[in-house]
This record gives sequence, structure tokens and C-alpha cells, in this order.
Amino acid sequence: MIGLFAFFYGVLHFTTYIWLDKFFDMAEMLHDVVKRPFITAGFTSFVLMIPLALTSTTGWIRRLGGKRWQLLHKLVYFSAIAGAVHYYWLVKSDIRLPVFYGSLVVLALAIRAGYWVRAKQVRSATAVRPVSAVR
Repeated sequence: MIGLFAFFYGVLHFTTYIWLDKFFDMAEMLHDVVKRPFITAGFTSFVLMIPLALTSTTGWIRRLGGKRWQLLHKLVYFSAIAGAVHYYWLVKSDIRLPVFYGSLVVLALAIRAGYWVRAKQVRSATAVRPVSAVR
């Protein structure tokens, strides 16, 4: 549900930009993309969340299969990093809040990497060895 809330916020944020800031002027938006790289980072984060939101149901998990679904949902890491970069590049003067949120993203990713390394160690330690290797 957290991911769907994040996607919903992204939809509202993107809609506000397109509708209220740029009044659907594509030329102005393209000029913004070239002039302001934080918009590119934010849009990247948003685009990466689209397949995650679409495949968040149990029906999609079943259709894709657990392994492929998990592989697809690793896009959340890149989306979180792009979102943090978007916020950091957006802010001009007081960067304390973007750095705080970026640090939370880095901390969460470090914890996740620690769990991944630990699980890999446990799997390799409990792996069945060939009879000839055991003495």
C-alpha cells in the first residue's frame, strides 16, 4: 500500500505540474526538461513507478510469476533514488530536508542490501555439497 500511496502522490504531483504550472503546453514542458534536470529526475521516478502500480495486484503476481514480479519490483530502488535526487536538485537554498529524506533512502537501501547479503550467506552455508566433497 505504501507504494500505491507514493504512486498516487506522484500522479497528483505530475498532474499539478502539467495542468496548473504549464497549462498542457508541451513546448514549455520540453523546454523545462532541457533547462531543469530535476524535472527529468522526477519524471524518471514517476515513469518507473507506473509498472509497479499496474502490477501490484495478486492477479499480476500470478500472471508474471513470483520471480519475474520480484525482479520487476526492484525498480522501486531506482525510483526512490531518482525521487530523492529530484527533491535535492529542486531545492535551491535549504537542503536539510532533501538530504534527510535522501539519507533515509540510503539507509533503507543499505538495510535491504544487508538482508540480501545475509540471506545469500545462509543459502551458501546450507547448500548441499556433493558426496565427494564431504570428508
